[in-house]
Amino acid sequence: MLRRAVHLQATGWSPPFRGQRAAGRVLSVTLVSVPETGSARLPTRTELGVWRSFLRAHARLTRILESELIAEQRLSLAAYDVLVQLAEAPQHRLRMTELADAVLLSRSGVTRLVDRLERAGLVLRERADGDGRGVVAVLTSQGLERLRVASGTHLAGVARHFAETFGHAELEAFGHTCDRLGADEP
Repeated sequence: MLRRAVHLQATGWSPPFRGQRAAGRVLSVTLVSVPETGSARLPTRTELGVWRSFLRAHARLTRILESELIAEQRLSLAAYDVLVQLAEAPQHRLRMTELADAVLLSRSGVTRLVDRLERAGLVLRERADGDGRGVVAVLTSQGLERLRVASGTHLAGVARHFAETFGHAELEAFGHTCDRLGADEP
């Protein structure tokens, strides 16, 4: 038995059976027929609407915060995130694999970004202690200072574009919801 299902994709490739590239950051919706699974529940129209709103809000806020960081600090949001992760790590250092997991970039994406940050003097690479193959990224004093200055721009943007749109109770409820959604992260 077949039933109609909705396939959602925020970016990247359309479903393999369509084989078309989705345009930019546009949300594409494709109706498909899928075998009845018995136990799988499809989202309701309301749930899909909330999901789409969440994706749009995330994309919009990310674009705004990134454009402000680039305009005022000449620093991408991904680079800022790497600096934050290193600043919060013990001794300001993380293995490259841990850094990739923390910032949600691919290992190759983190490698290229750390290359640029290293050329700018914000990060150093060192061999991991006791492991000849492992590499750690280390935040430099220049990187820490760059982060301190850039944080003013970023945190003001988070307050203005995100936090100030909520009442106190709404913000707490949203925080609890996000904590639940992120609880199963490996």
